[in-house]
Amino acid sequence: MTEEYEHVTDDIEAIVQDYNLPESLRHRIYETIEDREGVTLEQADDIAQAISSRYEDSRVDAHDPVGTVSAQSIGEPGTQMTMNTFHYAGVAEIDVTQGLPRLIELVDARKTPDTPMMTVHLEDEYAENRERAHEVVWQMEATKILALGDISTNVADMIVQVNLNEDTLAERWPTVDSVDTVAQEIAETIEDALGVNTRRSEMLIEFGPDEPSYRRLLQLVEELRDIVFKGLEDISRVVIRKEDNERTEGEEFVLYTEGSAFGDVLSIEGVDASRTTSNNIHEVYRNLGVEAAREAIINETMETLREQGLDDVNVRHLMLVADIMTNRGEIESIGRHGISGSKDSVLARAAFEVTVNHLLDAAVHGEEDDLDGVIENVIVGKPVAIGTGDVDLRMGSIEADGGTEAELSDD
Repeated sequence: MTEEYEHVTDDIEAIVQDYNLPESLRHRIYETIEDREGVTLEQADDIAQAISSRYEDSRVDAHDPVGTVSAQSIGEPGTQMTMNTFHYAGVAEIDVTQGLPRLIELVDARKTPDTPMMTVHLEDEYAENRERAHEVVWQMEATKILALGDISTNVADMIVQVNLNEDTLAERWPTVDSVDTVAQEIAETIEDALGVNTRRSEMLIEFGPDEPSYRRLLQLVEELRDIVFKGLEDISRVVIRKEDNERTEGEEFVLYTEGSAFGDVLSIEGVDASRTTSNNIHEVYRNLGVEAAREAIINETMETLREQGLDDVNVRHLMLVADIMTNRGEIESIGRHGISGSKDSVLARAAFEVTVNHLLDAAVHGEEDDLDGVIENVIVGKPVAIGTGDVDLRMGSIEADGGTEAELSDD
């Protein structure tokens, strides 16, 4: 420790270690002492004592109903949220669901968001050079053959003609030696996707149905429109923005995508996998694990509230929600198909949704309710076992040293 902080002696370190503080807070104390050279042992003890006191005051009291407080903390501001879809982070070309619909999406743990998107950060020269950034864009963005040239139909000869634009091919694949190579790849892609034989003359590709059929000709044209030649099928568009880089205190190019293919994007050369994010929490879970998914839930809910000007909601309440959703090792929704529907208490389950079904089910299976939680005790009219309600205080007389004392029983 003292090697890291020049002015933090072993004696100061021993003083700080005496206080029961998290490691992060200890480092904050060391940094404070490091910034103020010549701190005495007494001063170091005063600093540690003051921080320890504030830390203890900020902790949740025993038997405090944190779940109920968190629900109120998030639910009350949620009534002030709008129902609109906003432009994401000032990117006018990309619409992302925000406000109440987005919050519902997150707590319901929807498999696919209404508007999936990614924020892709780049490495080294890819982040500094727009042309290099475009190379990553062309690997990500789904490039359909329709965007590479003009498609026409010759009904008389039963032929579909694809007239490729040479400039477009050169722009999108600048590293390829010849656009003729790209044109040949496009012809092969069409053959594989449609099961037809193609004829190519430089930038012109022709093909048609095996048997003369007007219906089949139109089908080929429609199928051709959906063929993805390069890029990722799930990413329909990518927008490049120049933003401040907090790490280097300079500027960098950042990519915003319409659509999400998180796992595939992380493996693309030039993508900074440590900073790239997706608003699809299930994709994050599949590729990075449950801890990353928990962080994604916290960040997404916090960002949703912040967009609405409701960033005074304590992040610890959101952390509690994320913990509950992920503590079984996978993402569960907060609803009758997830957390609320799997509670041990019959009455707690019935109080949420489909009351009759839960009560009938419990009666059929002979379930018992121990009345441990808040909801079930409120329903039956019993004192709730939280706060002072969890302490049983009895007054009685006992003989002790010839006097009378109160007997305190804490169950």
